[in-house]
Amino acid sequence: MSQTEDDLSIREPPRVLVPVEVLEGESVSESLAEFLSPAEIVVLGYHVLPEQTPTEQASMQFEDRAQEAVDDIARTFEVAGRDVETRVAFTHDREQTVERVAANVGATAVLLPNPVGEVEDVLVPIRGAVDRERLADLVATLLAEGNGTVTLWGLATEEGDFDAEQAVDAAAEGLRERGLDESRITTETTVAESPVYDIVSRSADFDIIVMGESEESLWASLFGEETERVAEGAVAPVLVVRQRDAE
Repeated sequence: MSQTEDDLSIREPPRVLVPVEVLEGESVSESLAEFLSPAEIVVLGYHVLPEQTPTEQASMQFEDRAQEAVDDIARTFEVAGRDVETRVAFTHDREQTVERVAANVGATAVLLPNPVGEVEDVLVPIRGAVDRERLADLVATLLAEGNGTVTLWGLATEEGDFDAEQAVDAAAEGLRERGLDESRITTETTVAESPVYDIVSRSADFDIIVMGESEESLWASLFGEETERVAEGAVAPVLVVRQRDAE
């Protein structure tokens, strides 16, 4: 039996920022949009400019085209029953722009879109500090409908002091508190030499990955050196849960 959002004890309605390089033809599949539609959606259409090109000049030349592309993506979410907020940005620094917009809109998580079919099996790698309340709110909301499952995967290192088992148990308890059925939650732990590489290697076995941002930055979580080398292959979409902004 599926659960509705009303059946789940959600603390914070999750909001997902979807950055898309629209003038390069990036898009979001209907299946991914449908999976994300229980959350509030903000689509950011951005275009990275050469250093010598003023943003004002690009805006005058390309804004209508970029807005049209963003509106097309927004309609993909609207078909799934969700009103969508849109933003357009021309930038010399995509990392800075995505992080600024994420902060401005109060995003719970930021999406790295990748090709995917139906989205049912969610992998949540836990390898350090993560906002567990936000993580639980997001995952429980996205899995409220249907029969999707979540695997909570704690990754420890031999030299580190991170208690992967305790972190996984706490995440599972958070999902149970929000009404997600025990039968849909799997927990496991691993001692990993290279956690990021292991996550990317395993991504083909799941439909989407949900993880916390790294200590370095949100963008390092999305496009860290190791993940960039593998991102050219077929990996699942990634949702990076942001730490709450300081008051």
